[in-house]
Amino acid sequence: MAEVVAGRAGTWAVWLRAVRAFSFPASIVPVVVGTAMAARSDGAVAWWLVPFVAVASVLMHAGTNLINDFFDYLKGVDTDYSYGGSRVLVEGLLSPRQAFVGALAMFGASCGIGLLFIAVRGWPIFALGVIGLLAGFFYTARPVGYKYFALGDALVFILMGPLMVIGSYFVLTGSYDHAVLIASLPVGCLVAAILAANNMRDIQHDRDAQVRTVASLLGHDRARLEYYGLVGGAYVAVLGMIAGGLVGAWGLLILVTVPLAVRNARRVARSEAERPETIATLDVQTAQLHLAFGLLFALSILLGAVFQ
Repeated sequence: MAEVVAGRAGTWAVWLRAVRAFSFPASIVPVVVGTAMAARSDGAVAWWLVPFVAVASVLMHAGTNLINDFFDYLKGVDTDYSYGGSRVLVEGLLSPRQAFVGALAMFGASCGIGLLFIAVRGWPIFALGVIGLLAGFFYTARPVGYKYFALGDALVFILMGPLMVIGSYFVLTGSYDHAVLIASLPVGCLVAAILAANNMRDIQHDRDAQVRTVASLLGHDRARLEYYGLVGGAYVAVLGMIAGGLVGAWGLLILVTVPLAVRNARRVARSEAERPETIATLDVQTAQLHLAFGLLFALSILLGAVFQ
């Protein structure tokens, strides 16, 4: 869970907590991997756009986190005894209106940067941007709220895996490569694992709030299998890329993160449905794995491009 921050509504500390800044590596890693893939491109690469892509990605993520808190609070999902969200609304540090306006500001700023991408790369990037914006807003927003209908895991996999990696690559190169889609798969697996960890912890609470997630539908024991499959799938995907010659032996660098994966798997194995507090921070620890894995994976791609 995020650390409780004491302070009056509207302070920077409260806003950093509200946007869940600790989660931003989940939106930076896809950009880093997309950038690493761009280094393999034979064509010209607009390297000057890299910081703009990263900032736009973080702003979209921040807007999604705020809108998620806003609608979860209205729906009664976030309560005094729940683990999820930033809890700034539950604790009265921000008003619902402040969170909603803040979300719109974040989305608007990201779209403003998107205009630069459209000017450079044309309308295909507009389509990708619209998909990302609608998906972020309607994650919990009415009348869609696909998070509440067990679609969160699949769409987070797609949006923060393939869509963001391919989008980053396209902004930088103006082209598409099937290899980029393949390289995005382990990124999608681990970001979906973050959500799966969160949902496994919140199974009973989500059921009480009439929220359907994959974990709540599977139950605790089978939700463990989903988590193992997503984390293991990331490693299998990279090993497959090595075997297929996409990454080369440098890809074995990701094995450095195996102790983190094993640590998390052991926590899941020891967890109990009646004691969700035993995996209260599993989502944060999975985010740590996602960051370490993603950076080493991107490094292996870069090394492969340099020493091919």
